[in-house]
Amino acid sequence: MTVNSWAQNRNTVRHTPKTLGVVSQSVILTLLVVVLGLIYVTQGTRSTNYDYELNAIEDEISELEARKEDLAVEKARLTSVATSANSEVAVTMEDATPSGYAE
Repeated sequence: MTVNSWAQNRNTVRHTPKTLGVVSQSVILTLLVVVLGLIYVTQGTRSTNYDYELNAIEDEISELEARKEDLAVEKARLTSVATSANSEVAVTMEDATPSGYAE
């Protein structure tokens, strides 16, 4: 029987599977938690930066809209002055001169 155990194509060495120890598993788990935490914080910071950019753009839009409204009022004023200066009533009016001062 001993001769059969040493026969050809038979392994005589037993290999034990290599496993990680408790300390190695704890270190790997801690590193994974730290990496995931950093990713989370990075994503939160990125969304905050987008929020600041969005607020700046909205402020610029509101400024431009206010400027547009001011320009529309100015345009209306200028066109009304030009229209009234060219009207028939304005042409027949006399120039105003001071008639006197109150004493």
